[in-house]
Amino acid sequence: MSQEFIMDIGKQALYVFLELSAPVLIITLVVGLLISIIQATTQIQEQTMTFIPKILAVIFTLILLGPWMLNIVAGYTSDLFNSLPQFIR
Repeated sequence: MSQEFIMDIGKQALYVFLELSAPVLIITLVVGLLISIIQATTQIQEQTMTFIPKILAVIFTLILLGPWMLNIVAGYTSDLFNSLPQFIR
């Protein structure tokens, strides 16, 4: 196993992590921004008003993008298991 091979596996793992987390983080960021704009204009500073919509947005995003995320993880895992003979050498 060479250092390039190990670095390639790490790079792929990092890319998969970023690819899976980006949609959820972007949706949460947008919802949080919208809620804070609403709070600033109405001057309502209720703490639950920020958390509940974010939680619902994350749940909805995970339900909507769950099959896609599962395919990404399954593909990465399959590639990792297919490269096991290269680990042994």
